[in-house]
Amino acid sequence: MEAAGPDAGVPAHYGNPVQEQRALERGRAVTDLSHRCVVTVTGPDRLSWLSTLSSQQLTDLKPGDCSELLLLDISGRIEQAPAITDDGETAWLITEPSHGAALADWLDSMKFMLRVEITDRTEQYAVLGSTRPLPEDLPAVAPARWSDPWPAVAPGGESYAAVTESEHPGQDFSWHLTLLEREKYGDAVAHLEAQGWTLAGVHAAEALRIAAWRPRLATEVDAKAIPHELDLIRTAVHLSKGCYKGQETVARVHNLGHPPRRLVFLHLDGSEHTLPTPGSEVLAPKEGADPEALATERAVGVVTSVARHHEAGPIALALVKRKVDPQAQLVVRDSSAEADTNEAAPQFYAAAQEVIVRPDAGQSVGRPQGDFLRGRPR
Repeated sequence: MEAAGPDAGVPAHYGNPVQEQRALERGRAVTDLSHRCVVTVTGPDRLSWLSTLSSQQLTDLKPGDCSELLLLDISGRIEQAPAITDDGETAWLITEPSHGAALADWLDSMKFMLRVEITDRTEQYAVLGSTRPLPEDLPAVAPARWSDPWPAVAPGGESYAAVTESEHPGQDFSWHLTLLEREKYGDAVAHLEAQGWTLAGVHAAEALRIAAWRPRLATEVDAKAIPHELDLIRTAVHLSKGCYKGQETVARVHNLGHPPRRLVFLHLDGSEHTLPTPGSEVLAPKEGADPEALATERAVGVVTSVARHHEAGPIALALVKRKVDPQAQLVVRDSSAEADTNEAAPQFYAAAQEVIVRPDAGQSVGRPQGDFLRGRPR
């Protein structure tokens, strides 16, 4: 079955999603991510140049090191969030299929007189995902391998999570991307299958990602998203590096304010035997609200990712307003035409929230201030 949405073009599953997810989690399966885009930056100025453009300090990135960076607009909102690794001569950037061409074009427009060359290599290289490193003896050249730094707090970063590092569910999360020659991609997969590996669709990978509270560019990032809301200050932002576009907002929200929204993890009611669609509204109704009241209840957030986890059941990530009570019982309202029902009325899912980004995150210098994105006091 082919996936939809941001993963269109690759298999959602191969017939047994639960079994595939378990195999992937145990490091016995691989996921086809050949729809992801690959952009390279070469030249002696590549790392210092990328550092000046992005939220991350990359000048000390050594061959084989893995990181992630953010490219922000002038208001600090996220525009790009590629994974990056360097082999000593080339910086390899891996990003979403919807963002690859724009990333290459924007980087090329920012070259000026620096010694860098930008190339979109998506037609040459494809990506394979796994929860442990793949063998070295693959029949296709693997020019780069990226290991997700999540959830470790990178140098210059800071956790916005409501739990300690040892309690973070991402501690059990391991994710690796391997770049392979696209023309030999099938041979590499066949080689892995001969060694006992199996195939897992992107639904399996998404369930593990959501369970680890790992935000994704194609799902959690909308036109308003800033790094603080998604706990990306921990892995993708160096708070004391030099100037870059959007840095003023990053610094002001971190030091003096609070992000206006926060990422939450949702345990969804599984009795419906369906899943809400991404984009469904999140409600914080009064106790005992009936369906008629829920139909007109004002939304406090939006579901960004949904999956059925092999142990936890239906789960989701959502962005909600910062002031939503962390103890509130939430409800997801799915009004989409794609909901698995022929009824015209919305479907409702009870949702128990786990706080990811704590409501008091930010304001690190202890000075009470207003919401700097809106420019007025609360």
